Amino acid sequence: MQSRDPTPAAPAVLAAGAAAGTVALARAAAGVVTALGASPRRLRAAADRAAAAGSAQVADGRFHNALPGEAAERGSTLAVLHAVAARGRVGHPTRPVPLTADPTPERAAGLALTWYGHSSVLLEVDGYRVLADPVWSERVSPSRTVGPRRLHPAPVPLSALPPVDAVVISHDHYDHLDLPTVRALLHAGPGPNGAAPFVVPLGVGAHLRRWGVPDARIVELDWGGSARVGDLMLTCTEARHFSGRRLRRNTTLWSSWVVTGPRHRAFFGGDTGYTPAFAELGRAYGLFDVALMPIGAYSALWPLIHMTPEEAVRAHGDLTGGTGLLVPVHWATFNLGFHPWSEPVRRLHGAAADVGARTAVPLPGQRIDVAAPPPQVDWWVGIDDTPRPNGRYRGTGAALFEAPGTTTPAPAPHVRTSEP
Repeated sequence: MQSRDPTPAAPAVLAAGAAAGTVALARAAAGVVTALGASPRRLRAAADRAAAAGSAQVADGRFHNALPGEAAERGSTLAVLHAVAARGRVGHPTRPVPLTADPTPERAAGLALTWYGHSSVLLEVDGYRVLADPVWSERVSPSRTVGPRRLHPAPVPLSALPPVDAVVISHDHYDHLDLPTVRALLHAGPGPNGAAPFVVPLGVGAHLRRWGVPDARIVELDWGGSARVGDLMLTCTEARHFSGRRLRRNTTLWSSWVVTGPRHRAFFGGDTGYTPAFAELGRAYGLFDVALMPIGAYSALWPLIHMTPEEAVRAHGDLTGGTGLLVPVHWATFNLGFHPWSEPVRRLHGAAADVGARTAVPLPGQRIDVAAPPPQVDWWVGIDDTPRPNGRYRGTGAALFEAPGTTTPAPAPHVRTSEP
């Protein structure tokens, strides 16, 4: 009697597994090359043009901070890898993040803002609207299936936003410059002053051109450079950070932004470490009415390029003289550091109370009238960091970009929660 092969289906199983792995790999790689942005050759050409034009921020094809310092402490690569491996679910909320969908007025106000999570903010300054660092994708990564994923949905679809007068970008990292969002904005309807320009630091325009944004809608500025949109002045100002969408760093410039209207001034910090330049900016542009400052993703492994909450309060004092409103950004939406989810805002509140700084911490989707901010609700309390199985929402994918009434109903204008 012949013996039977105990695993006659093994080759088929292995083949099926290999095929599934190939499909998964192909899905993860789909669109990656485009999402990476401009090629190294085009980025180097852009840097060389900036140097030829006299930029003090570029040398040998790379951009530099005004102050010396590394993006990460030397020798910290292994420490970072160990911290990532040991992080587990630290930094993830274990309860749904509350959301709201405050309506925007037909006409932009004198001074207001709507925070959509992380650093995505719609500013209203003296009747104009400026959209800063808009990111509506599910992940901040060149891949659609690999990389940091949202901790809460976008509170409204991108197409639910009113027409804007300008889009400003602080730098080219994936959590601030997002290909699908750029493409959606490119095809959005014009604002009151025509198609909104993308106003960006030096070199970032190379990415936009790679993605089909016409030259006529790209304005690239060095630190200290300004662009006028109607009665509004947008000024590119110093930040202490780094850049890069590929392995090579610092191929484009990074910045903060000053938004100046006839009556009001706003400061958008983007993503930055603390720098004495904030005090210089406060003196140069007059004290700001509101400062939007990053407070998350800080670490002892990179102390120079991400502010702590306490440093954000200090920077707010430099910029506003302690009289303007402090609104935190760069937290709550993506887990990019090693601290608990609510730690940045808890530390911010303590530091602000110590010096009497005025703060407003909006819910994702909440609109704040800077002149009359609503009473603060400590909405983050109880959204702790204790791990639990499957403690995340189910992503909504392309619906984040769709208009209300297509596949995703318009969000109700009241507080809601992300789906656990």
